[in-house]
Amino acid sequence: MTDYQVNGMPDRLRDALLLKGGGVVSLVGAGGKTSLMFRLARELSAAGETVLTTTTTRIFMPEAGQSRCVILADTAEEILERAAQRPNEHRHLTAAAGLSADPGKLAGLTPHTVDRLWAAQVFDWIIVEADGAAGRPLKAPTAHEPVIPRSTGWLIAVAGLSAVGRTLTGESVFRPEVFSRLSGLAPGGLIDAAAVAAVLGHSEGSMQGAPGGCRRVAFLNQADAPEHVAAARRIAEALQHGARGGIERVVCGRLAAEPPVVAVRDLRERD
Repeated sequence: MTDYQVNGMPDRLRDALLLKGGGVVSLVGAGGKTSLMFRLARELSAAGETVLTTTTTRIFMPEAGQSRCVILADTAEEILERAAQRPNEHRHLTAAAGLSADPGKLAGLTPHTVDRLWAAQVFDWIIVEADGAAGRPLKAPTAHEPVIPRSTGWLIAVAGLSAVGRTLTGESVFRPEVFSRLSGLAPGGLIDAAAVAAVLGHSEGSMQGAPGGCRRVAFLNQADAPEHVAAARRIAEALQHGARGGIERVVCGRLAAEPPVVAVRDLRERD
């Protein structure tokens, strides 16, 4: 993984994640999707762009520091109508279909509703949490996951580096049996960089269901210790020389600290 100097390292998440021109960004995987969604929304809205954050699964009700305005409506038309009533109040809004049966959580919009919201061209960016992981640092999807809108222009797979070196159990991985099948790592084995890369790059792994033409980026979060950064380098190397699942860039980051971007590897740079 290339460690850039200060004058070469992207100093904004949007640049590290290859985001340009506006569009729908879907976040999948585990280990920091919600944190990435709201941090990215803050960066984009601070630059004067309008942002809608939402989910196609479930998310916790945002805290005031994450999103100050939440719209609960299950149709694109109603969301747009309510958003139009406060054009100058907030550049960043969050929308969900309503309250979830899970205490404290919001129910997601359908992918079709997200597509209709984007088609309206009201928001510069729509950021979608399109996967659930029950708070685990890693996840492997089943056949019906993730729930990705067709309008997605960027698909970002998040993985938590804190899981590397831990045992493959339900405490460290959401759907450990699927992770085991895709990675070849036996249940109870130690999770290594090769296993994480295998799931990220597998055709049935983290990028499963990616719409044609969307850009794909892996965001390796929790790089808050030297061993985690080293693990990120090994994951990037494994993706560079193995199955990539269409991933064109690996970003190593730490959403709970500054700067949020630690290192970047372009996987196509040696092709």
